[in-house]
Amino acid sequence: MTDQTSAEVYPEHPATNYGLHTGVLGPAETLAQSVSAVAPTASATLTIPIVFALAGNATWFVYLLATCAILLVGFCVSRFARISASPGSLYTYTASSLPPVFAAVSAWALLLAYLATGASVAAGALYFANALAQQFLHWTVPSLAALAVVCAAAAYVAWRDVKLSAEVMLWIEAASVALILVVLAALVVHFGLRLDLAQLKDQLNLKAMNFSALGPSLVLAIFSFVGFESATSLGAEARNPLHTIPRAVLLCALLIGTFFILCSYSEVLGFRIMGGNADETASPLHLLAATAGVAPLGVATDIFAFVSMFACVLACTTAASRLLMKMAHERLMPRLLERTSKRHGTPAAAVVLAIVLMFAGTAVMTVRSVSALDMYDLAGSLSVFGFLTAYALMALALPFARRAAGQHSRILAAVSVVTVLVMILIAVFDLQSASDAVHGRLIPEIYLAYIVLGLLAYFLGRKTTAAKPA
Repeated sequence: MTDQTSAEVYPEHPATNYGLHTGVLGPAETLAQSVSAVAPTASATLTIPIVFALAGNATWFVYLLATCAILLVGFCVSRFARISASPGSLYTYTASSLPPVFAAVSAWALLLAYLATGASVAAGALYFANALAQQFLHWTVPSLAALAVVCAAAAYVAWRDVKLSAEVMLWIEAASVALILVVLAALVVHFGLRLDLAQLKDQLNLKAMNFSALGPSLVLAIFSFVGFESATSLGAEARNPLHTIPRAVLLCALLIGTFFILCSYSEVLGFRIMGGNADETASPLHLLAATAGVAPLGVATDIFAFVSMFACVLACTTAASRLLMKMAHERLMPRLLERTSKRHGTPAAAVVLAIVLMFAGTAVMTVRSVSALDMYDLAGSLSVFGFLTAYALMALALPFARRAAGQHSRILAAVSVVTVLVMILIAVFDLQSASDAVHGRLIPEIYLAYIVLGLLAYFLGRKTTAAKPA
């Protein structure tokens, strides 16, 4: 599990591409993978109002804190990505420097993170499909059928061509983000350029922040960013990966963080002027667009929110399938998942398994009458624990990897330690301040049980391998 070294650059080592098409993705397409996995439109339309319900005027400040935390992670990822490129994403980074058991934890945690995020945004797509169907047709979309269509379409594009997949995600996210920025600009034109002194003064006086809500609101804000590192799963398919991938990860964190801070501040300001709250409407951007006199753009934001959710399902499928393929290569998964299509250069079996698991998760909750918005929240909350674990282990491994590459730095080691501590603190805050038993106990217990099962599978696999004759 330590086959990744500072010398591993896939264009120079075609034998290590695992059957994927090498060098087919440029910088913009690599960046699109990370941006689509984040699904910025989803956060602007669904997550920010939920954060506002917890943090109030401190919403923009919570996103500022989340951006700082993610930039720490992004810095560590970018330094790792300069010395290693692999479809195994953060799992490979951990495996290169820490004992195998830590690598196994990272692999299983990251797999759950991608799958739960995919399930969450599939539910988000269902939410907006229903909103649009009710608005135009006065009709409720059949939940299981809609989820099946979204998942099947994502699986087809992910299997068909990674370049096509990246290009689809690129144009979807570029259009949706641009549309939201136009709506925010229309608000400025309508209301005039002004500062929201309530939001700013409350932060300076520490009055707006309800510290008991800091954990849950910060975790939700972190969920807005998760997946930003998923460009690392394209280590075999990106051109010049040791340069393209670290830049994509850092640029994604910086751009998306700025976008979220702007959206959260502007949405709260817009609703304050209107005399309402952002968490009191099913589609805040839709209402803000109507208020600003650009109602058609409000409808368009709902449409693009649905399409952006689909792009995120696609991005999570791409990342999860590459991780499954790498886990199969390391005997953490059946060898079948290691196979790739000779024609398309994609891991077909891994794509199918990833999308089936995403659909199964949402289908079970649908049968149990869980609403689409609750599915988005529950699956998203579960995914955050997986990402926090993978981020912390990656940061912990970084100083050892850099030392092995002859690039030891005390500053880098200090940043690594701070990053690990921040990830732990976020998890602790969330566990201590969760307001209900589901978020405070059930989801963490499910996550821990899953990790325990993953470790059992790892140890059984090692025992079976050791028992086989050479």
